[in-house]
Amino acid sequence: MAISVLSPPPAADDDPEILLEFSDNRLLIDLCGEFDRNLAQIEHKLEVHIHRKGNLLAIHGEPQAQKRAAEVLAALYLRLEEGRTIDAGEIDAALRMGSSAEGTGARQGDQMELFQGGRLEIKTRKKTVEPRTEAQKAYVASLFQNEMAFGIGPAGTGKTYLAVAVGVTMFIGGHVDKIILSRPAVEAGERLGFLPGDMKEKVDPFMQPLYDALHDFLPGKQLAKLMEEKRIEIAPLAFMRGRTLANAFVVLDEAQNATTMQMKMFLTRLGQGSRMVITGDRSQVDLPRGVPSGLADAERLLKDVKGISFSYFTAKDVVRHPLVARIIEAYDADSATG
Repeated sequence: MAISVLSPPPAADDDPEILLEFSDNRLLIDLCGEFDRNLAQIEHKLEVHIHRKGNLLAIHGEPQAQKRAAEVLAALYLRLEEGRTIDAGEIDAALRMGSSAEGTGARQGDQMELFQGGRLEIKTRKKTVEPRTEAQKAYVASLFQNEMAFGIGPAGTGKTYLAVAVGVTMFIGGHVDKIILSRPAVEAGERLGFLPGDMKEKVDPFMQPLYDALHDFLPGKQLAKLMEEKRIEIAPLAFMRGRTLANAFVVLDEAQNATTMQMKMFLTRLGQGSRMVITGDRSQVDLPRGVPSGLADAERLLKDVKGISFSYFTAKDVVRHPLVARIIEAYDADSATG
């Protein structure tokens, strides 16, 4: 990587400045962003000041913050050298991830290597998806390593999105024959009343987030053809009864709204050659009062079962608008004091 550190990280009592020299001025322009907005994002997050001097970047601030800023800038510059782009989301991901870029290779048998040069990537037909937090990185690795994986945490942490991305990757790689996505058809605290249309038209509003994720990863015509051929299925949880789901990548979304019996029914659908992912948010249960959540029971009963992994997310893993994380933290704080 054509980047040099001209001054080492200072001791606490030194004049706090790190100088980074970049060999490619064109890439440096992309690194800084229009009107230096990329630098401004790093400055705001790490509470440092970054000044450009020709092909140099001078970093001022607390020693630890300086060091972290230098690591982030180096990682982003490497991304540009590899011919990839950076945007606000990628900068946020670099800021969230640990300073170490080292990965522990993860494989699904000998079929799929996840880490390329220390990076974890999920390649689909339309885009390449990368985890943006350490928790997301561990979660994605667990999806390939385990036949059954749970992702539990608040909204906006990428639980379902990443699971669908992994499912699409395994499908287009020939590791599974079909993708099956399911949700409990439970209203979120509202009574929607009579819905017109056939069964598909009645349940589609509940399944829309799953359609949205699939459209992000597969071209529209290909997705429509695969759904027509039943190689990709989106169905309410109630439709899973009596089936054996073999050679499939199966995702149950909003699992906190499954009853205990529904959860047991779903988990026992697992067939040979299949992978199953269960995602949910314990703080958003929409079941009638007094009906226990099947997700809570599954977590309690299966936490020590070999071959099943549990990944947990917090507000720090929210990758939507930063305000979403603060909203979740406010509600969590209120619940804790209440």
